[in-house]
Amino acid sequence: MTETKTAPPLPSLNKSAIQYKVAMPQPATHLFEVSLRANIQKLYPTSSNSGLLDLKMPVWTPGSYLIREYSKHLQDFCAYGEDERPLPWRKVSKNHWQIETKQTTEITVQYRIFANELTVRTNHLDSSHGYFNSAALLFYIPGAEKEQIEIAIVPPKPEWKVTATLPEISDRSNTFLAPDFDTLVDSPFEIGTHQLYEFEVRGKSHQLAIWGKGNAEPANLIPGIQKIIEEEAKIFNGLPYDRYLFLLHLSGNGYGGLEHKESCSLNYPRFGFKNKEKRHRFMQLVAHEFFHLWNVKRIRPKALEVFDYDAENYTPSFWFCEGTTSFYDLIIPYRAGIYDAKTFFQALSKEITQVQTTPGRKVQPVSESSWDAWIKLYRRDANSNNCQISYYLKGSLISLMLDLLIRENSQNKRSLNDVMVQMWERFGKPEIGYTPEELQEVIESVAGVDLDDFYGKYINGTDELPLNDYLEPFGLFLKEEKNKTPYVGWKVTGEKGKNSIDFVEAASPAQLAGIDAGDQLLAIDGFRVSADKLSERLKDYDPGETIEVTLFHQDELRTCQLTLAPSPPSNYKVLPLKRPSAQQKENFYGWLGVELNSII
Repeated sequence: MTETKTAPPLPSLNKSAIQYKVAMPQPATHLFEVSLRANIQKLYPTSSNSGLLDLKMPVWTPGSYLIREYSKHLQDFCAYGEDERPLPWRKVSKNHWQIETKQTTEITVQYRIFANELTVRTNHLDSSHGYFNSAALLFYIPGAEKEQIEIAIVPPKPEWKVTATLPEISDRSNTFLAPDFDTLVDSPFEIGTHQLYEFEVRGKSHQLAIWGKGNAEPANLIPGIQKIIEEEAKIFNGLPYDRYLFLLHLSGNGYGGLEHKESCSLNYPRFGFKNKEKRHRFMQLVAHEFFHLWNVKRIRPKALEVFDYDAENYTPSFWFCEGTTSFYDLIIPYRAGIYDAKTFFQALSKEITQVQTTPGRKVQPVSESSWDAWIKLYRRDANSNNCQISYYLKGSLISLMLDLLIRENSQNKRSLNDVMVQMWERFGKPEIGYTPEELQEVIESVAGVDLDDFYGKYINGTDELPLNDYLEPFGLFLKEEKNKTPYVGWKVTGEKGKNSIDFVEAASPAQLAGIDAGDQLLAIDGFRVSADKLSERLKDYDPGETIEVTLFHQDELRTCQLTLAPSPPSNYKVLPLKRPSAQQKENFYGWLGVELNSII
């Protein structure tokens, strides 16, 4: 592991019709200063130039399915001709500018972008670094998305380095070339004082860039990352790139990842690497984003084959894009030897618990969750758990069921891996988008069964997932655990002496008593109660008893009668059967390569 430089530079070439310069002369202001130079004659060599140049800023970025309105951070827009004379312009819509270009051969646009949001999908600039996603910083020219683009970075200090996956132009310092706008969007930039480490897997160059302070030690992280890369490469029989960058931001309490074709951005708590459980979670994040370089970046739904940066791109298949990737982010670290089978089942049990304790699973099909990602998943409110389910979580469990179904039908000779390989060969390598019907067809061809009923119940419907039916052939069952506390159906949190009711489950005793999210809990049966002592307090009562709850509702003091109910299951664990058959033991060994009793 040694520090290294960026990719080998490209030879000098004629200047492109579209050139960007990104400067940050005063990083503490959080303002990127951006210049766009566009050669009108090169863009419109015929008479197709209407005298107007349209500029649009994307409203979202691939991999993060929410309209984020990046143009809200833009200020100080201006446009000039080649003689530096100001050009008339107008704003057509929230993200659309139009510049008059008559009798102009070249225009320059200047603007600034406020960047103080440290996530994997936004921009961040401060005195220690600059990070940006091009969709959140740069315009595209409608109709010229396939034009090559030069982008020059001007660091504020000579010691700041620039790291990106785009090739660098040899005779221009910190100047990079993107063959088109899609590639530019798919290439995040890190500028600053980060540390850069190089390693190899299967003869391919890999880099780990780390910005921020914390307890992340490259010597401990890189071997695990190498194992994950190798394990995923086994599935697809190779790596579809020449060089790959892991860009890691260490933050106070952030978490997230965003996939790209030849890189991924990761955000993780700065002190989250010594604790074993937190370190495992990081490796799951790495496994998830790296698996996306196949599933989503190359194997992607028809709706994402050509990106529309101006609006939502709808698909019912995010359960496969993200959910199946979530299934693999649990099992890949196990197969890579990062954790054992017992830890794998503990992580799986947590996901099952999350799904089975979310009331919205009975309301929203996972295909609808996929379709409505743009308006629901990332815009949660007090009622979200009652009306929606995460396509990440439920999609992961559906993928588990499909994997076990395929394995049982083939005596472990085939698995969900075969589905991924077929999808790779048929859609990923040629980068042809698939339809929901084509996805089902591939899964059915590997499983050897018709899946119309499966799809109808579990993907397009809201039937409960019969996990035990799929676990039992492998010697496993799902154990339900209940709280000893009677059931109320609320979530109460305490902060600065106030006990806030954050969530009220639909049709629960709390909702039937007229309690709402946002209410402030004061007392039970006339005695003050606190969030941290609430569970112990409720143990004094039995299901069926009625208690008097005192609270503030929109600053109005209220007292209501609440009848407690029996506690529903609150935790689920995947455990081995007490007396598994020889066939069940064999199936389990064929699946995970260890004895069934090893997870006890």
